[in-house]
Amino acid sequence: MLPVQCKMARTALSLGIRKLAELASVSSNTVSRFEAGEELKPRTVEALRSALESAGVIFVEENGEGAGVRLRKDKTNAAP
Repeated sequence: MLPVQCKMARTALSLGIRKLAELASVSSNTVSRFEAGEELKPRTVEALRSALESAGVIFVEENGEGAGVRLRKDKTNAAP
């Protein structure tokens, strides 16, 4: 996960930095540092990513157009 993907995912989910920090069991300063481009330990980035995925984000890897995110389709509203 790239820092910009973290920020995009938080925005898509309407999550503040403090809420994501709580969900990932890290400090809000850690989230801010990551989104500012500071390198974190892989396990910390994975905790952030896992929290965002659990909240409903799908990470889109680099495909020539840049990495991104999208919201998971709500299966309860999906057509059969």
